[in-house]
Amino acid sequence: MSVDDIFKTAKLRGQQLGLPYAGALTPKEAHEVMQHQKTAKLVDVRTRAEWDWVGRVPGAIEIEIMSYPGNRPNPAFVEELEKKVPKDAVVMFLCRSGGRSHNAAGFATQAGYANCYNVLEGFEGDRDASGPSGIAESPRRGRLSLRIPAASLPRRAAASRLNRRRPSPVVGRFGRRTP
Repeated sequence: MSVDDIFKTAKLRGQQLGLPYAGALTPKEAHEVMQHQKTAKLVDVRTRAEWDWVGRVPGAIEIEIMSYPGNRPNPAFVEELEKKVPKDAVVMFLCRSGGRSHNAAGFATQAGYANCYNVLEGFEGDRDASGPSGIAESPRRGRLSLRIPAASLPRRAAASRLNRRRPSPVVGRFGRRTP
């Protein structure tokens, strides 16, 4: 499928879903766009804690739409986006599950970005019959569909540590864990 066909499909999907922005891409489609359209930008809108603890997408522009801790909206989101991404670029937004990236695509469209797309399923992928989202061994969903290098993914031990029920770590000024 050509990049033009991918955008046609994404726009049709967006119209069917009634989205206020250009369209919605599957992780596989987003990966194809990133491989073949060098001017396209992937904007990861997860929190700094998610980037540090769960993993980063190589080459993505990182702009928090919500801050951690506190889960408060980033009032400078559009301003940061305008500094890092030209308004005529194709912009694909990614978060953990697709909710915050949906909002980010809407905000960007309101700010004058005409080619905004949400990456469906997000970084972790949708919940399905095989279990909850975020299972690193599932090649069908989320980040693994984007073929993100293994070096950027957390080790299995680290991932299992995060899933234990423990008090949330206190995150310091630079997103590092503090005692």
